[in-house]
Amino acid sequence: MVLLLVILASFLIVCSRATGLEKFDHPIKVNGNLRFLVVGDWGRKGDYNQSAVALQMGKIGEELDIDFVVSTGDNFYTNGLTGEDDPNFLESFTNVYKAKSLQNQWYTVLGNHDYRGDVVAQLSPYLRKIDSRWICLRSFIINAEFAEIFMVDTTPFVNEYFVETEHTYDWRNVMPQKTYTENVLKDLENALSESRAKWKIVVGHHAIRSVGHHGDTNELVERLLPILRAYDVDLYMNGHDHCLEHISDTESCSPIQFLTSGAGSKAWRGDVKGLNREDMKFFYDGQGFMSVQLTPTHVEIAYYDVFGKVLHKWSRSKQLHHIVI
Repeated sequence: MVLLLVILASFLIVCSRATGLEKFDHPIKVNGNLRFLVVGDWGRKGDYNQSAVALQMGKIGEELDIDFVVSTGDNFYTNGLTGEDDPNFLESFTNVYKAKSLQNQWYTVLGNHDYRGDVVAQLSPYLRKIDSRWICLRSFIINAEFAEIFMVDTTPFVNEYFVETEHTYDWRNVMPQKTYTENVLKDLENALSESRAKWKIVVGHHAIRSVGHHGDTNELVERLLPILRAYDVDLYMNGHDHCLEHISDTESCSPIQFLTSGAGSKAWRGDVKGLNREDMKFFYDGQGFMSVQLTPTHVEIAYYDVFGKVLHKWSRSKQLHHIVI
Protein backbone atom coordinates (compact mmCIF):
# COMPACT_ATOMS: atom_id res chain seq x y z
CA MET A 1 0.00 0.00 0.00
CA VAL A 2 2.83 2.41 0.88
CA LEU A 3 4.55 1.67 -2.44
CA LEU A 4 1.31 2.27 -4.30
CA LEU A 5 0.86 5.65 -2.60
CA VAL A 6 4.42 6.63 -3.49
CA ILE A 7 3.83 5.76 -7.14
CA LEU A 8 0.55 7.64 -7.22
CA ALA A 9 2.17 10.65 -5.57
CA SER A 10 4.81 10.81 -8.29
CA PHE A 11 2.28 12.42 -10.58
CA LEU A 12 -0.99 14.23 -10.06
CA ILE A 13 -3.67 13.17 -12.52
CA VAL A 14 -6.20 15.52 -14.05
CA CYS A 15 -7.28 18.38 -11.85
CA SER A 16 -9.37 20.14 -14.49
CA ARG A 17 -10.92 19.60 -17.88
CA ALA A 18 -12.55 23.01 -18.15
CA THR A 19 -10.60 23.84 -21.31
CA GLY A 20 -10.84 20.38 -22.88
CA LEU A 21 -7.19 19.66 -22.04
CA GLU A 22 -6.09 17.47 -19.17
CA LYS A 23 -4.06 19.39 -16.62
CA PHE A 24 -1.32 17.98 -14.41
CA ASP A 25 -0.41 19.94 -11.29
CA HIS A 26 3.32 19.85 -10.63
CA PRO A 27 4.10 21.68 -7.35
CA ILE A 28 7.28 23.73 -7.31
CA LYS A 29 9.92 23.40 -4.62
CA VAL A 30 9.94 25.45 -1.43
CA ASN A 31 12.70 27.66 -2.83
CA GLY A 32 10.28 28.91 -5.51
CA ASN A 33 12.32 27.68 -8.48
CA LEU A 34 11.20 25.49 -11.35
CA ARG A 35 13.87 23.59 -13.26
CA PHE A 36 13.57 21.00 -16.01
CA LEU A 37 15.38 19.47 -18.96
CA VAL A 38 14.13 19.30 -22.55
CA VAL A 39 15.19 16.58 -24.99
CA GLY A 40 13.76 15.25 -28.22
CA ASP A 41 14.22 12.70 -31.01
CA TRP A 42 15.97 10.22 -28.76
CA GLY A 43 14.61 6.65 -28.74
CA ARG A 44 17.34 4.51 -30.37
CA LYS A 45 18.11 1.90 -27.70
CA GLY A 46 21.10 3.92 -26.54
CA ASP A 47 22.69 4.16 -29.99
CA TYR A 48 23.82 7.28 -31.88
CA ASN A 49 25.09 8.74 -28.59
CA GLN A 50 21.68 8.52 -26.91
CA SER A 51 23.34 6.93 -23.87
CA ALA A 52 26.05 9.61 -23.83
CA VAL A 53 23.43 12.38 -23.91
CA ALA A 54 21.50 10.59 -21.16
CA LEU A 55 24.65 10.46 -19.01
CA GLN A 56 25.13 14.23 -19.24
CA MET A 57 21.44 14.83 -18.66
CA GLY A 58 21.77 12.91 -15.42
CA LYS A 59 24.73 15.03 -14.31
CA ILE A 60 23.11 18.36 -15.19
CA GLY A 61 19.82 17.17 -13.75
CA GLU A 62 21.52 16.48 -10.42
CA GLU A 63 23.39 19.78 -10.49
CA LEU A 64 20.19 21.75 -11.10
CA ASP A 65 17.99 19.51 -8.94
CA ILE A 66 15.43 19.33 -11.73
CA ASP A 67 11.70 18.90 -11.21
CA PHE A 68 10.91 16.95 -14.39
CA VAL A 69 11.87 16.26 -18.01
CA VAL A 70 10.00 17.38 -21.13
CA SER A 71 10.27 15.28 -24.28
CA THR A 72 9.56 16.98 -27.61
CA GLY A 73 8.62 13.76 -29.39
CA ASP A 74 9.97 11.07 -31.72
CA ASN A 75 10.35 9.00 -28.61
CA PHE A 76 10.81 5.61 -30.29
CA TYR A 77 12.56 5.01 -33.60
CA THR A 78 12.10 4.15 -36.28
CA ASN A 79 8.39 3.45 -36.27
CA GLY A 80 7.12 4.11 -32.75
CA LEU A 81 6.01 1.23 -30.54
CA THR A 82 4.43 -1.97 -31.86
CA GLY A 83 2.25 -2.34 -28.76
CA GLU A 84 2.11 -1.92 -24.99
CA ASP A 85 4.61 -4.76 -24.48
CA ASP A 86 7.12 -3.61 -27.09
CA PRO A 87 10.59 -4.08 -25.48
CA ASN A 88 11.65 -0.85 -27.19
CA PHE A 89 9.97 1.04 -24.35
CA LEU A 90 12.42 -0.45 -21.85
CA GLU A 91 15.40 -0.50 -24.21
CA SER A 92 15.06 3.11 -25.35
CA PHE A 93 13.61 4.75 -22.23
CA THR A 94 13.76 2.92 -18.91
CA ASN A 95 17.17 1.30 -19.44
CA VAL A 96 18.79 4.43 -20.88
CA TYR A 97 17.67 7.23 -18.56
CA LYS A 98 18.81 5.54 -15.36
CA ALA A 99 20.39 8.46 -13.48
CA LYS A 100 18.80 9.32 -10.14
CA SER A 101 18.01 12.87 -11.23
CA LEU A 102 16.08 11.57 -14.25
CA GLN A 103 13.69 9.49 -12.15
CA ASN A 104 11.32 12.46 -12.02
CA GLN A 105 8.23 12.73 -14.20
CA TRP A 106 8.68 12.73 -17.98
CA TYR A 107 6.04 14.80 -19.80
CA THR A 108 5.94 13.72 -23.41
CA VAL A 109 4.35 14.65 -26.74
CA LEU A 110 4.17 12.48 -29.85
CA GLY A 111 6.35 12.97 -32.94
CA ASN A 112 5.79 11.86 -36.51
CA HIS A 113 7.88 8.71 -36.01
CA ASP A 114 5.68 7.80 -33.04
CA TYR A 115 2.64 8.05 -35.30
CA ARG A 116 4.16 5.40 -37.55
CA GLY A 117 3.65 2.85 -34.79
CA ASP A 118 0.85 1.97 -32.40
CA VAL A 119 0.00 5.44 -31.05
CA VAL A 120 -2.73 4.14 -28.76
CA ALA A 121 -0.14 1.90 -27.06
CA GLN A 122 2.27 4.81 -26.52
CA LEU A 123 -0.57 6.82 -24.98
CA SER A 124 -1.74 3.93 -22.80
CA PRO A 125 -1.71 4.34 -18.99
CA TYR A 126 -0.43 0.75 -18.95
CA LEU A 127 3.06 2.07 -19.73
CA ARG A 128 2.98 3.95 -16.42
CA LYS A 129 2.75 0.59 -14.68
CA ILE A 130 5.98 -0.40 -16.40
CA ASP A 131 7.66 2.94 -15.66
CA SER A 132 5.77 5.44 -13.50
CA ARG A 133 7.75 8.37 -14.90
CA TRP A 134 6.01 8.14 -18.26
CA ILE A 135 3.18 10.58 -19.07
CA CYS A 136 2.32 10.82 -22.75
CA LEU A 137 -0.88 12.36 -24.07
CA ARG A 138 -1.77 13.99 -27.37
CA SER A 139 -2.24 17.49 -25.89
CA PHE A 140 -2.30 18.53 -22.22
CA ILE A 141 -1.16 21.13 -19.69
CA ILE A 142 1.50 21.08 -16.98
CA ASN A 143 0.57 23.55 -14.26
CA ALA A 144 3.61 24.57 -12.24
CA GLU A 145 2.05 27.49 -10.38
CA PHE A 146 3.75 30.56 -11.91
CA ALA A 147 4.42 28.70 -15.17
CA GLU A 148 2.15 26.70 -17.43
CA ILE A 149 3.42 24.40 -20.16
CA PHE A 150 0.97 23.61 -22.97
CA MET A 151 1.86 20.35 -24.73
CA VAL A 152 0.47 20.26 -28.28
CA ASP A 153 0.08 17.36 -30.72
CA THR A 154 1.50 18.87 -33.93
CA THR A 155 1.90 15.85 -36.22
CA PRO A 156 -1.73 15.88 -37.46
CA PHE A 157 -1.25 19.47 -38.66
CA VAL A 158 1.32 18.45 -41.29
CA ASN A 159 -0.56 17.76 -44.50
CA GLU A 160 2.17 15.78 -46.25
CA TYR A 161 1.82 12.90 -43.78
CA PHE A 162 -1.72 12.31 -45.01
CA VAL A 163 -0.76 11.99 -48.68
CA GLU A 164 2.69 10.37 -48.67
CA THR A 165 2.81 6.64 -49.45
CA GLU A 166 6.27 5.73 -48.11
CA HIS A 167 5.08 5.40 -44.51
CA THR A 168 1.93 4.30 -42.73
CA TYR A 169 0.54 6.42 -39.90
CA ASP A 170 -1.80 5.51 -37.06
CA TRP A 171 -4.55 8.12 -37.41
CA ARG A 172 -6.98 6.51 -34.97
CA ASN A 173 -8.90 9.18 -33.02
CA VAL A 174 -7.46 11.88 -35.28
CA MET A 175 -9.68 11.70 -38.34
CA PRO A 176 -11.15 13.79 -39.78
CA GLN A 177 -7.94 15.82 -39.75
CA LYS A 178 -9.61 19.22 -40.14
CA THR A 179 -11.94 18.69 -37.18
CA TYR A 180 -9.18 17.29 -34.98
CA THR A 181 -6.71 20.12 -35.59
CA GLU A 182 -9.41 22.77 -35.21
CA ASN A 183 -10.31 21.30 -31.82
CA VAL A 184 -6.65 21.24 -30.75
CA LEU A 185 -6.30 24.93 -31.56
CA LYS A 186 -9.61 25.78 -29.90
CA ASP A 187 -8.62 23.95 -26.71
CA LEU A 188 -5.21 25.61 -26.70
CA GLU A 189 -6.63 29.08 -27.26
CA ASN A 190 -9.19 28.60 -24.48
CA ALA A 191 -6.48 27.39 -22.11
CA LEU A 192 -4.16 30.29 -22.94
CA SER A 193 -6.96 32.82 -22.51
CA GLU A 194 -7.74 31.43 -19.05
CA SER A 195 -4.10 31.13 -17.96
CA ARG A 196 -2.86 33.50 -15.29
CA ALA A 197 0.64 32.05 -15.33
CA LYS A 198 3.58 34.43 -15.33
CA TRP A 199 5.32 32.27 -17.93
CA LYS A 200 3.51 30.59 -20.81
CA ILE A 201 5.40 27.86 -22.63
CA VAL A 202 4.10 25.81 -25.57
CA VAL A 203 5.71 22.52 -26.60
CA GLY A 204 5.18 20.65 -29.86
CA HIS A 205 7.20 18.21 -31.91
CA HIS A 206 7.44 20.29 -35.08
CA ALA A 207 9.31 23.57 -35.38
CA ILE A 208 7.59 26.83 -36.14
CA ARG A 209 10.92 28.43 -37.03
CA SER A 210 14.03 26.40 -37.88
CA VAL A 211 17.08 26.48 -40.15
CA GLY A 212 17.55 22.72 -39.81
CA HIS A 213 16.70 19.97 -42.28
CA HIS A 214 12.91 20.38 -42.12
CA GLY A 215 12.87 24.16 -41.72
CA ASP A 216 9.74 26.11 -40.82
CA THR A 217 6.51 24.11 -40.56
CA ASN A 218 4.19 26.17 -42.75
CA GLU A 219 1.00 24.76 -41.26
CA LEU A 220 2.11 25.87 -37.79
CA VAL A 221 3.27 29.27 -39.03
CA GLU A 222 -0.18 29.83 -40.50
CA ARG A 223 -2.37 28.30 -37.79
CA LEU A 224 -0.50 28.05 -34.48
CA LEU A 225 1.84 31.04 -34.46
CA PRO A 226 -0.96 33.68 -34.54
CA ILE A 227 -2.43 32.17 -31.38
CA LEU A 228 0.93 32.16 -29.59
CA ARG A 229 1.43 35.82 -30.49
CA ALA A 230 -2.09 36.80 -29.46
CA TYR A 231 -1.66 35.39 -25.95
CA ASP A 232 1.94 36.52 -25.32
CA VAL A 233 3.47 33.07 -25.16
CA ASP A 234 7.07 33.34 -24.00
CA LEU A 235 8.68 30.16 -25.33
CA TYR A 236 7.89 27.62 -28.03
CA MET A 237 9.91 24.39 -27.71
CA ASN A 238 10.15 21.62 -30.27
CA GLY A 239 12.18 18.78 -31.69
CA HIS A 240 11.89 17.25 -35.21
CA ASP A 241 15.07 18.83 -36.56
CA HIS A 242 17.97 16.87 -35.06
CA CYS A 243 19.86 19.87 -33.75
CA LEU A 244 19.86 22.57 -31.08
CA GLU A 245 18.79 26.09 -32.03
CA HIS A 246 17.41 29.37 -30.76
CA ILE A 247 15.50 31.82 -32.96
CA SER A 248 13.70 35.00 -31.82
CA ASP A 249 10.35 36.16 -33.17
CA THR A 250 11.53 39.36 -34.85
CA GLU A 251 8.60 39.66 -37.26
CA SER A 252 6.30 41.04 -34.57
CA CYS A 253 6.46 42.61 -31.13
CA SER A 254 5.88 39.24 -29.45
CA PRO A 255 8.33 37.89 -26.85
CA ILE A 256 8.38 34.39 -28.35
CA GLN A 257 11.65 32.49 -28.44
CA PHE A 258 11.71 29.43 -30.72
CA LEU A 259 13.81 26.75 -29.04
CA THR A 260 14.67 23.49 -30.80
CA SER A 261 15.88 20.56 -28.72
CA GLY A 262 15.81 17.57 -31.05
CA ALA A 263 19.34 16.24 -30.60
CA GLY A 264 18.76 13.42 -28.12
CA SER A 265 20.48 10.84 -30.33
CA LYS A 266 21.13 10.88 -34.09
CA ALA A 267 22.18 14.34 -35.30
CA TRP A 268 22.36 15.69 -38.85
CA ARG A 269 25.78 17.27 -39.28
CA GLY A 270 25.92 20.06 -41.86
CA ASP A 271 22.21 19.84 -42.73
CA VAL A 272 21.41 23.52 -42.31
CA LYS A 273 20.08 26.44 -44.31
CA GLY A 274 19.66 30.14 -43.63
CA LEU A 275 22.18 30.62 -40.83
CA ASN A 276 22.47 34.27 -41.83
CA ARG A 277 18.87 35.09 -40.88
CA GLU A 278 18.85 37.98 -38.44
CA ASP A 279 16.55 36.26 -35.93
CA MET A 280 18.99 33.36 -35.44
CA LYS A 281 20.63 33.42 -32.01
CA PHE A 282 22.24 29.97 -31.90
CA PHE A 283 22.56 26.78 -33.95
CA TYR A 284 24.40 23.52 -33.27
CA ASP A 285 24.23 20.43 -35.49
CA GLY A 286 25.37 17.89 -32.91
CA GLN A 287 23.79 15.94 -30.08
CA GLY A 288 22.67 17.50 -26.82
CA PHE A 289 19.79 18.85 -24.77
CA MET A 290 18.44 21.96 -23.06
CA SER A 291 17.76 23.11 -19.50
CA VAL A 292 15.17 25.62 -18.33
CA GLN A 293 15.32 27.48 -15.00
CA LEU A 294 12.38 29.62 -13.95
CA THR A 295 11.38 31.88 -11.09
CA PRO A 296 8.32 34.15 -11.07
CA THR A 297 10.50 36.94 -12.50
CA HIS A 298 13.30 35.26 -14.43
CA VAL A 299 13.96 32.56 -17.04
CA GLU A 300 17.30 31.12 -18.11
CA ILE A 301 17.82 28.70 -21.00
CA ALA A 302 21.01 26.70 -21.52
CA TYR A 303 22.04 24.26 -24.26
CA TYR A 304 24.54 21.45 -23.63
CA ASP A 305 26.45 19.16 -25.97
CA VAL A 306 27.10 15.44 -25.59
CA PHE A 307 30.00 16.17 -23.22
CA GLY A 308 27.94 18.41 -20.94
CA LYS A 309 29.59 21.61 -22.19
CA VAL A 310 27.38 24.71 -22.18
CA LEU A 311 27.04 25.89 -25.78
CA HIS A 312 24.58 28.77 -25.43
CA LYS A 313 22.71 30.67 -22.73
CA TRP A 314 19.83 33.13 -22.86
CA SER A 315 17.85 34.82 -20.10
CA ARG A 316 15.00 37.27 -19.63
CA SER A 317 13.42 38.97 -16.62
CA LYS A 318 9.88 40.15 -15.98
CA GLN A 319 8.42 42.53 -13.46
CA LEU A 320 5.84 41.24 -11.02
CA HIS A 321 2.53 43.07 -11.27
CA HIS A 322 0.77 43.38 -7.92
CA ILE A 323 -2.99 43.67 -7.92
CA VAL A 324 -4.44 46.11 -5.39
CA ILE A 325 -7.75 44.91 -3.94
